[in-house]
Amino acid sequence: MLISPPFGGGRAPVLARNAVASSQPLATQAGIEALQNGGNAVDAALATAITLTVVEPTMNGLGGDGFALIWDGKKLHGLNASGRAPGAWTPEFFAGKTAMDLIGWNTVTVPGMISGWIALSRKFGKLPFAQLFKRAIDYAENGFPVSPVIARQWREAIPVLRKQPGFLDSFCIDGRSPAAGEIWRYPAQANTLKEIAATEGESFYTGALAKSMVEFSQANGGCFTMADFAANKPEWVEPLAFDYGAYTLHEIPPNGSGIVAQIALGILEAANAKQYPANSAGRIHLQVEAMRMAFADAYAHISDDSTMRVPTSNLLDRKYLASRAALIDHQKAGSYAAGDPHSGGTVYLCAADESGMMISYIQSNFKGFGSGVVAPGGIALHNRGMSFSLEDGHPNQVAPGKRPFHTIIPAFLTKGDQPAMAFGVMGGNMQPQGHIQMVMRFVDEYLNPQACSDAPRWRIDDVGKLTVEASMPTAVVEGLKAFGHDVTVMPANSLDFGSAQAIALLGEDTSAAYIAGSDHRRDGLAAGF
Repeated sequence: MLISPPFGGGRAPVLARNAVASSQPLATQAGIEALQNGGNAVDAALATAITLTVVEPTMNGLGGDGFALIWDGKKLHGLNASGRAPGAWTPEFFAGKTAMDLIGWNTVTVPGMISGWIALSRKFGKLPFAQLFKRAIDYAENGFPVSPVIARQWREAIPVLRKQPGFLDSFCIDGRSPAAGEIWRYPAQANTLKEIAATEGESFYTGALAKSMVEFSQANGGCFTMADFAANKPEWVEPLAFDYGAYTLHEIPPNGSGIVAQIALGILEAANAKQYPANSAGRIHLQVEAMRMAFADAYAHISDDSTMRVPTSNLLDRKYLASRAALIDHQKAGSYAAGDPHSGGTVYLCAADESGMMISYIQSNFKGFGSGVVAPGGIALHNRGMSFSLEDGHPNQVAPGKRPFHTIIPAFLTKGDQPAMAFGVMGGNMQPQGHIQMVMRFVDEYLNPQACSDAPRWRIDDVGKLTVEASMPTAVVEGLKAFGHDVTVMPANSLDFGSAQAIALLGEDTSAAYIAGSDHRRDGLAAGF
C-alpha cells in the first residue's frame, strides 16, 4: 500500500490502532470518545451515527434508514435496517400517477434506522445504549457551530422543502437556514433523543413517539397507523460476496443496490480493464460503460428480496458478466438495455478498534433532509418511498409492507479470510460508482484510503449523463470525448461526486494498526489513537 498521498487532496491519511471516519468532525469525535470510554468499534459507530442526526441534518435524521457490515474479529455480518411501505400503499392508492412523488408524505416509508441502532448495540455493543447519546443530546440542547458544507446544503434545501409540514418550524431561523459558524440548537430533538435512549427505541415504534408521528401523519395528509410502526423489524442478512482480483467485495443484498458495484466490477474484470493505464481515458471509458450496464440491470431486476424474480447469483454469474462485457466497444461509447440473466441526503461512517472489530455503516434520509416532513420532536422523515416503481408488474412496484429499492450501501473488502477495508461513498447513485472507483484504486493501484478518496471522480448522473470533477486531467476528458462520451466538467465546488470515508488494515497482520481517510470534498474527519 502506498501511504504517501499522490493526489493533492490536502489531507494525509490517519494511522492509529483505533479509528473513526465520518463526514462531520464533531460526530467523529463522539465516536472516538466512545472508544476511549471502553467501547468497541460498534459503540463508536453508533455514537457517531447518533450525533450525525444532530450535526449533519442535511443528510440524515431520526426518520431515516440504515445498513451495516460488521467484522466481529472472525466473521462478517450484515444488517438491513430499512423500513417498509405503510399498509395503505396499494397500487390503487397511487392510481392516476405515473411516478412516485419526490417529497411529501407519499414518499415516507417506516423509518428503520433506529431499530438498526438497537440491533447493533444489543448484538455487538459494550457500552450502555443510553451512553451513546451523550454528545448528540448535548449538541442539540446547547448548540454547535454549523460547518461550511452543511450550511450550504441547508441553504439550498429551504426553497424546495419550505411548504412541507413541520419543516420551517423545525429547521429554520426566521425562515432562513443557519449560516456557517452560526450556533444551531434544537432542544425538541434533544428531548426525542432522550426518549429513544431511555426506552431503547420502544417509544419510536410502539410508544409515545410512534403515536405522535401517526397523529401528525393523519392530521397532515399521511396514512400511517400504529400497526405500520409496530411491524418494523431490522433483518440480519448474509452479505453478498464477489471476488475481484485477490480481494472480495462484500455488499448488503437487495433491496440494497450494492450488487450494482459487484456487477460492474465483474464486467470490468471480464473486459480486462487493467490493460489500460490507471487514470487513463481508456480505463475510465470501460468503467463508465460497465456502470451503465450494471444500472440497467439494477433498475430492471432489483427490488425487495421477496419480489426479486432473478436470483442475485444469476446477476453475478461470471459467464453472464462476460457476455455483457463482450457488448462493450473499447473505442466507442454505447447505450445498453437490461440483460437477460438465466433465471432459476446520506451519511457514511466507519470505525475500527484494536481488538480487530470493524464496522462499515450508512444511514440516510435519502435526498438531503428527505421528504421535508418533520414530525414533532425534530423527526425529519426520509423520502425513500420515491424509489418505488408504479409500473404494473415491475419487481419494485409499490405494495403494502414492501421495502423499496435502496441506494445507500456500506461496503467491505476482505483478502482471504481476513478484513482489508471498511468503506463507503455516500451520494445517491454515486454510491456504487464510487465503490468501483475506490476498489480499483485500492486493489489495482495499491493506494491508501485517503488517496483512493482524493483521486478525481467521474459520475453518471441521475439522467445518465457523464460528468467529471474539475480536477480530472484535461487529456482524460478529451480522450473520453474522442470515445464519443458527452462529458460535462463540473465546477470545482461541485458536491455531486459523493463523500468517501474509509479505514483499512495497515498490513495483513490482524493485530496491526489501521490507516484511515476522510473525503476532502466535505467537512469530515478521520481520527484515531
